[in-house]
Amino acid sequence: MAPKKLTEYERRRLENIKRNDQMLASLNIHFKINDLTASAKRQRAQTKVIPGKKSKPETPIVTRRSLRRRGMPPPDASTAGDLKKDDSDETLTKTPKLKPKLGPITMKDAYCGDATDQKLAETIIGISKNSQLGNGDENESLGYPIRVSGCVDLGAVKLEPKNIARVVPGRVLTVRFFPSMDMKLVAVGNKFGNVGFWNVDAKEEDGDGIYLYQPHSAPVSGIVVQACSLSKVYSSCYDGFLRLMDVEKELFNVLYSSDDAIFSIAQRPNEVKSLYFAKGQGIVNMWDERAGKALTPWTLHKDRINTIDFSTDNTNLIATSSTDGSACIWDLRYVDSVEPKWLKMVSHKRAVHSAYFSPSGSCLATTSFDDKVGLLTGANFEDLSMMPHNNQTGRWISSFRAIWGWDDSYLFIGTMNRAVNVISTARRRSIGILESPHISAIPCRFDAHPYMIGMLAGATSGGQKLGQMTRVLLWLCNYCFCRTAVCLVASILHENWTLTFVQELEQMKGLDLASNKCMSTFFKGYVSYKPLQKSEVLDIYQGLIIRKNMRSVNLKLAKNSV
Repeated sequence: MAPKKLTEYERRRLENIKRNDQMLASLNIHFKINDLTASAKRQRAQTKVIPGKKSKPETPIVTRRSLRRRGMPPPDASTAGDLKKDDSDETLTKTPKLKPKLGPITMKDAYCGDATDQKLAETIIGISKNSQLGNGDENESLGYPIRVSGCVDLGAVKLEPKNIARVVPGRVLTVRFFPSMDMKLVAVGNKFGNVGFWNVDAKEEDGDGIYLYQPHSAPVSGIVVQACSLSKVYSSCYDGFLRLMDVEKELFNVLYSSDDAIFSIAQRPNEVKSLYFAKGQGIVNMWDERAGKALTPWTLHKDRINTIDFSTDNTNLIATSSTDGSACIWDLRYVDSVEPKWLKMVSHKRAVHSAYFSPSGSCLATTSFDDKVGLLTGANFEDLSMMPHNNQTGRWISSFRAIWGWDDSYLFIGTMNRAVNVISTARRRSIGILESPHISAIPCRFDAHPYMIGMLAGATSGGQKLGQMTRVLLWLCNYCFCRTAVCLVASILHENWTLTFVQELEQMKGLDLASNKCMSTFFKGYVSYKPLQKSEVLDIYQGLIIRKNMRSVNLKLAKNSV
C-alpha cells in the first residue's frame, strides 16, 4: 500500500517539530529537566510524615439502623399490630444506670439540699403524732383514717402562682399527698431516683419547704405513705428495691430487693403490715412485715403491670393495669398462684397505663395508649363505657393516668394542651377543663388530697435537661375546707342530732352560707352525701377545729349518746 501523501500543513508541522528538537538538544534542556524532577522526588520522600496508627475510640460508633433494614424481627411480639409498646413510659435503658446502694441509707447521706432537712423531719413527726390522737384523748389511737368524700364546684378550683414549686429534677413519675388534715405536704418521685417533698404550709423563716433526697438509682415508680403512721414512707424503683423512709429513725431502709424492676406499689386498706408490689413481667407480690419477707408471687399478666389498686368497699378486690393491653379485677381470696382467674377484664388495643377504683369502690377507671378512658360500673362491674381522650404523650412526657376526685362524679387527666381535662362519669364525656396561664408545661401525673376536697396536685412534663427542676402544681378550691364541714353536718342531720351550727359555720372567714354557690346543694338536700358513723364524724371534727384559712369551728353536739 502506497504511503499517504502529506498535506502542506502536516509537512510544515513536522519540520517545525524537528527544528525545535534540534534546538533543545543543542541547549541540553532534556538533561536539566530530568535532574530537576529527580531532585524534587527525593525532597518529597525526605519530608513525608508517616502517620501513626490510629487508636480505636473508647466508645464504638454505632450506626443506627432500623430492625427492618437489618432484616431482624421486632424484639417483642406485642409491638406488632395494635398492641404497641408505650414509648412514653420510662425504660431501664433511658436513664444513666447508677449502682444501687444495697444497705440502709441515712437521710443525711441521701439529702441533696444545701440547708438542713431537720424542719421536714420535725414536721412529719409532728403531724404523725397528731393523726394518732382521737377524740381529744392524746393516748387513744384513731386507727386507720377515713377518707372524706363529697362533690366539688369545679369553678371554685383555682391555681395560683404561690402554689407552684420546683421540687425535683427530671420527669416525675409519681405524685402523692400525705394523708393528713393538718398540713399540705406533697411527695414526688422522678426518673433519676429522687424523692422530693414540698411543704406547702412552710413558714417563710423555714425556707421554701422543698427537700430533695436520692435513695434510689433509677426511676421511682411508686410512693405510699402509711396512713396510720405518717413518718413511714414507702417507695419502689426500677432498680428492684423497696425502701422504707423511717423519719423517726432518719433512715431509708431496704425492705426488699430483686433483679426485676418494680413498677408499682399499693397498700391494702386497714392492713399496715403488708405492701403489695408489681415487678418483672406481670408478677404481683406481697411483702409481709411480720414474716420479714415476700410471700408467694402471682403471675397475673403477660407483660409489666403499671398500676395496682385496692377497692375501699371490698378490700379483697385488687385492680391491675398492664402493658399487655388489659386491666383486670381480682379477688385475692381466690387467686391461684398457678392459674389465677380474674373476676373482670377490660381489653384495650394498646398498653393500659392505669386502673383505679373510685372512692366508693363501685367503679373502675382505666387509661390506655389507644386514646381511650374506660369506665366499669354496675353491681358486678358489668357495664363498660369507652370515652375518647388523646393519650399520645410521646417519649418525653410521662403517660397520662386518669385519677378520681373526691367522689364518683369526676375523673381528672392531663391534656396535651397544658390543661387538666375533667370527665363526668354520669355523662360519659368531658365536661370542662382546669386551665391557667401559670401552667407552662403539660401536667401528666396527679393526686387528689384524701381529706381536703377540691385540693389537687399535679406534676408537669418539664425538667428534661439534666439539673432542670420540674414544677409541681397545686389547685385549691376556695371552699375545700368548708365542704368537709358540710359533709360532717350532713351526717349529723342524717342522725337527727340536735345541735346549733349554722351561726358558727357562718363565722368562718369569708364564708356566707346563704349566697355560697358551693354550699347550695347542701341546703337543697343533703341526701346525696354518704352518711358517716358517729365515730367517723368525731374523727373529722377533730381535724376541723384546727383548719387553716377558717376560724375555729366549735360544733356543739348536744346529743347525750355522743
